[in-house]
Amino acid sequence: MSFFVELWESIFTPGTSPALLKATHGSFVLLLMSLLFLIYYTRSIHFVNLFVIAALLYALVIWFVAELQRAKLMNNSELQLESGDKNTVAEGESVENVKKTEKTEKMEKAEPLGAANTGAAAAKSTPRKRKA
Repeated sequence: MSFFVELWESIFTPGTSPALLKATHGSFVLLLMSLLFLIYYTRSIHFVNLFVIAALLYALVIWFVAELQRAKLMNNSELQLESGDKNTVAEGESVENVKKTEKTEKMEKAEPLGAANTGAAAAKSTPRKRKA
């Protein structure tokens, strides 16, 4: 498989692939080399600043990729099983249906609006008649 085809396909797969890492390292090395070239020929502090920023960004990208590779990546169903969450979405069930179900359960548990004014409390709070 061609490098560019592998790079294009790595965009649609989760995690990092060897082609993506090669492209990332190559891009940063070429960027740093071009900034060094510009620093040497222009002696501009602006290119020095850009070089420092690019070098720090490259170091952070390398660190982040190493952290991703060290961590075990799990898909959504594995994460739900691990957490043991009761509000998980079943296979084939839409998130909207789950939210509607949760909303109706909360409404059933909630006290009705007129429930506070029932019984003896309601009898005491009857309005008085005006004297004409």
